[in-house]
Amino acid sequence: MEVELRGAGAGAPAAGLRLLRTEVPAKNEPEAAAASGPRRAGRLRLWFPTLTLYLAFLGLGTTVAILGPTFQDLATNVNRNISSLSEIFVGRAFGYLCGSVIGGVLFDYMNQFLLLALSMLATTAGLLLTPFCKQEVLLIVMMSVFGVSFGALDTGGNVLILALWGDKSPPHMQALHFSFALGAFLAPLLAKLALGPSGSADNHTEPGLLPPALNRSSEAASVSLLGFPHDMNLLWAYASTGTYILLVSLFFFALFFMKSSRQGKSTASAQVLRRAKHHKALLCLLFMFFFFYVGAEVTYGSYIFSFATSHVGMDEREAAGLNSIFWGTFAACRGLAIFFAACLRPATMIVLSNVGSLASCLFLVLFDKSPLCLWIASSVYGASMATTFPSGVSWIEQYTTISGKSAAFFVIGGTLGEMAMPALIGSLQRQYPDLPVVLYICLVSAIVTALLFPVMYKLATLPLNHQRKRNRKNKD
Repeated sequence: MEVELRGAGAGAPAAGLRLLRTEVPAKNEPEAAAASGPRRAGRLRLWFPTLTLYLAFLGLGTTVAILGPTFQDLATNVNRNISSLSEIFVGRAFGYLCGSVIGGVLFDYMNQFLLLALSMLATTAGLLLTPFCKQEVLLIVMMSVFGVSFGALDTGGNVLILALWGDKSPPHMQALHFSFALGAFLAPLLAKLALGPSGSADNHTEPGLLPPALNRSSEAASVSLLGFPHDMNLLWAYASTGTYILLVSLFFFALFFMKSSRQGKSTASAQVLRRAKHHKALLCLLFMFFFFYVGAEVTYGSYIFSFATSHVGMDEREAAGLNSIFWGTFAACRGLAIFFAACLRPATMIVLSNVGSLASCLFLVLFDKSPLCLWIASSVYGASMATTFPSGVSWIEQYTTISGKSAAFFVIGGTLGEMAMPALIGSLQRQYPDLPVVLYICLVSAIVTALLFPVMYKLATLPLNHQRKRNRKNKD
């Protein structure tokens, strides 16, 4: 049964309450008490999938971020240098792109909970097999499997939250993405607990550091695709994460089997679809908006460490702290946004985020050699970037219903920005090594997003303004 509760006004919770409004006299206390049972059941059907989605995005953030602290161990496991193993990031990004497209299409034609459960199962299989990969090709395939499941879960999770909560979705959308940020924050800590403070540094056998004869003999010895990892702590790090993902997938399977035909009929009758007059134009503009926003977010988070050490002259410990404060304020403000979204409109939060991003990027460009400005502006920039994506999804849903294919379209925009902008900066930085290219690109992205949103807002509200003018003329 498809969960399609995209009500235009009261949203899914109100639709669920309408099912319980029967013509029962208020004085009949036993019957009123009996009616409270269906109400509790309705709330359970609403909150159980919502909390399961939170747990799924927590696991998604952990799975995405655990690659960083275990990257060296994975490279050692396949007997390669880190520099020669960068293809796994390309494989994961390509898989994410494919997963967004496939998930967006399937989400409109099959049970959402079943699709999410299968995606989580694929993630579990990938996590459990990754430590056993002894060949680079197989490791890239596993990362591509991760990417496909990530894309399907990211697209499906956003659509499902909108479908469940309707116009009341903004706080839950912020909570969903806060769960992802929290998982990404916890992943390095969990990996450190599993690998120990020194990881497996004593076991590194990178081919680039060995004599050619030893390289050939080691490559010949590792002809099998699978084998036990060089460090069993690496296995525990991925196995513990995979076990958690497996448990969450069981919740999705439980939700799939809990659905009944009676519920499907009642919710289908409550479905009200909205379609803006300029639906396709709005999606294209949102595609571009997320292209620049996600690209700038990933670019700054990826390059701030090297920029601080090479351009500003910070030592590695300070640069690592700078990187942590960016992601720390990012995660903290996503948590606070859960409460802000209950009293602020999504459009207001987007405007505040754009202003903060533009101001911090401008200060970074003007005072690019100042360590103090870099600390302050990085924290403001991280806080400003935190709420943009979930607020953008909640905002567009106010004017046009977001289906699986629509969500996949603008998620692909963010994915392409994540792939294109770091590559562009890497190319420009090689040509202009003395310029703060990363700051220029982030400033341009902030300007573009600040200009795009007023255009999107005008395009979305234009038919509404015309309708208000007609109503005033009719009254006169």
